[in-house]
Amino acid sequence: MGCSSCSTAKDGQPKGCKNNGTCGSDGCNKLTVFDWLSNMSLPNGEKPFDCVEVRFKNSRKEFFRNSENLSLSIGDLVATQATSGHDVGMVTLTGELVRVQMKKKKVDYKKPDLPKIYRKASQKDIDIWQKCRNREEEIKKRAREIAIVLKLQMKISDVEFQGDGSKATFYYTAEERVDFRQLIKDMAKAFGIRIEMRQIGYRQEAQRLGGIGSCGRELCCSTWLTDFRSVSTAAARYQQLSLNPQKLAGQCGKLKCCLNYELDVYLDALKDFPGQDTKLFTEKGMAFCQKVDIFKGSLWFSYKDEPSNWHVLSKDQVLEIVAKNKKKEKVASLEEYVTETLPEVEKVFENVVGQDSLTRFDKPKKRRNNRNNRNKKKKRNNYKKRPTNNA
Repeated sequence: MGCSSCSTAKDGQPKGCKNNGTCGSDGCNKLTVFDWLSNMSLPNGEKPFDCVEVRFKNSRKEFFRNSENLSLSIGDLVATQATSGHDVGMVTLTGELVRVQMKKKKVDYKKPDLPKIYRKASQKDIDIWQKCRNREEEIKKRAREIAIVLKLQMKISDVEFQGDGSKATFYYTAEERVDFRQLIKDMAKAFGIRIEMRQIGYRQEAQRLGGIGSCGRELCCSTWLTDFRSVSTAAARYQQLSLNPQKLAGQCGKLKCCLNYELDVYLDALKDFPGQDTKLFTEKGMAFCQKVDIFKGSLWFSYKDEPSNWHVLSKDQVLEIVAKNKKKEKVASLEEYVTETLPEVEKVFENVVGQDSLTRFDKPKKRRNNRNNRNKKKKRNNYKKRPTNNA
């Protein structure tokens, strides 16, 4: 995620476009959309779709009607209709794909009250917009100080100005209901603008602010993930993950969304797989399941009297023993069914860089000095053996 102006500056420092996700190439933006129908022309007599998708700060996107038939393309800044005044946003999608997106978001494009696009943003609109964007961090800090003085149990996470600078939306998170009437009065008096408070969840907060996850990549919710599905601890149990809240929780403090990515594959594999609570009855004694490997199709069982001695069985073998137990038949022992396992090959990590020891530079090298000393001795001996000419 980087545009052509996000190159490297002097001394290897990242230059950055400093547009805070509003560069014209749309490469630094969150939830960037690729228009794969841009090179295709419409059939004869077909009018272009008159709605466009506009993105505002962070991941907020809305649909507007292009009633003025403006020639718009991805990356254009436009002045759009707002509740009062106008807002400034960037066009992220045009054409027939907007119809698909509106259908997906369940927005009726035939509604007569769909907000409109006034015009392409002029330089004056852009200057006012950028000036308001530069004030957001300062106002957010001041708003947090006011909330602390009023002893409100809430966290103001983000501030978004309207394009004309007449209104600011404060996004906050709170565990309980908050009475912020006095807060609105104090902020309206301090900032001289109209205030709107909007409560969001912890996942939405992480989506707006962004960050780096434990995998080392940008958060899925701030780059490509658009819908939040509920994540439960059952997803971790199906995938045989340790129920450690520190490892399973993301930056938002909730369970990681990536726990659902491979869940369907595990559920399909577990359809005809014996449960982990399966018990096998043998003449030698009852055996319990200790470990399961779903994709290798292996299960480890141990006798009740020998819990440290594990026996590896395949899925089919376990199902066969379970079928016999249902008929009240006992097998002789688990040793008859143990699969032959190949010995694990110990991995030998080779030193591909050639650095044998971390302390290789601690001891001074003496080879070069010894070689120089030997060369000096040879020169002295040769000089002594040189014949002299007596006159």
